[in-house]
Amino acid sequence: WGQASARKRREPPWLSDQWREILESGPMTRYRLSKEAGGDPGQLSRFGLGKGQMTFNTLDRIGQVLKLRLVVDDE
Repeated sequence: WGQASARKRREPPWLSDQWREILESGPMTRYRLSKEAGGDPGQLSRFGLGKGQMTFNTLDRIGQVLKLRLVVDDE
């Protein structure tokens, strides 16, 4: 119990948190991304805030525009 319970594993960030960080640190606005990916700016904003959902098709288009890919981390 001692050391194991004292050390808390850090939870990995949610996909929406990572996506928001990329948009905030990059040159592309949500509006521009929505136009290039063919999505709705409001939907992208809600998703970025963790308050909306997206289809896999929309996520695929966003990933293509931002040149992202999903990586599974086994840790």
